[in-house]
Amino acid sequence: MNTTIKLTTTSWQNLLARFSTDASGESIWRKALRSTMPPLIGILAFLGIWHISASGIHTSLGTLPGPVAVMQQAGNLYQEYSNEQERERTFYERQKERKARYLTENPGQEFNVIKYTGQPTYLDQIFTSLYTVFVGFMLGTIIAVPLGILCGLNKTVQAAINPLIQIFRPVSPLAWLPIVTLVVSALYVSVDPMFAKSFLISAITVTLCSMWPTLVNTALGVASIDKDLLNVSKVLRLSTRTKVMKIVIPSSLKLIFTGMRLSLGVAWMVLIAAEMLAQNPGLGKFVWDEFQNGSSQSLERIMVAVFTIGFVGFVLDRTMHTFQQMASFGQRTE
Repeated sequence: MNTTIKLTTTSWQNLLARFSTDASGESIWRKALRSTMPPLIGILAFLGIWHISASGIHTSLGTLPGPVAVMQQAGNLYQEYSNEQERERTFYERQKERKARYLTENPGQEFNVIKYTGQPTYLDQIFTSLYTVFVGFMLGTIIAVPLGILCGLNKTVQAAINPLIQIFRPVSPLAWLPIVTLVVSALYVSVDPMFAKSFLISAITVTLCSMWPTLVNTALGVASIDKDLLNVSKVLRLSTRTKVMKIVIPSSLKLIFTGMRLSLGVAWMVLIAAEMLAQNPGLGKFVWDEFQNGSSQSLERIMVAVFTIGFVGFVLDRTMHTFQQMASFGQRTE
């Protein structure tokens, strides 16, 4: 009996030891602690310095808010969203009751449904910005990837387009915005427009500023394809479409996604400035409106927006990094 207990205890100890160490023999807990402690210490140090120094900084909008005040304001913004959702739900419930009563009193008549037109909340602004950046980023990708493939396959085309890339790549969104505004205002004239002009201006500005990393990396990826693969396509007499779909794109997919990851980061940064100046609903307009408002809570709300912009940018980058790893077929990416 004692021998059985000892064997069982030894088995559990061996099992725990196996799951608590990695392949190199290092403790998993120690490894996890080493990877999480430095970031945690850095964040706590930042919050401590911010908390201590905030009270000594006085601006035209009041004292710089500390971490606690910003967190409280984030809670207030979420509460505003919840209250607005409740008002919208109540509005549609009352309208449903009026519709039922109206149809009972006037059978066969048509009831005009009224759409709720409440103020956009902070969370609504976040989703609007995400939608705008997604449209601008996708437009840029649709333009950049085919053009990059063409540049990578044809040196003459690359030599012709390269000067334009070098000229337009460093142009600030603040320089593009007036041109885009004038062009969209001149060409997009409609009595019942499908998209708001401010949205198109923001999305096109994002496209013009964010497409270059994808274009350059796609061209580099295509130009780096093993020549033997291209020679095989010539021997097999593959059509251009088949060669691009079966050989060129799969072979350069890693660098294409690297360019798309860089482009998405640029797109998110450009979007905030574009929304500010184009007055398109979103986080950029939220920051500008709060700055113009100048209330006692404006600075806290702006700082909430700053952290939101940073966090959303981080999530977008991690998402593209995941796709990049999937496209790398197991190769390590940074």
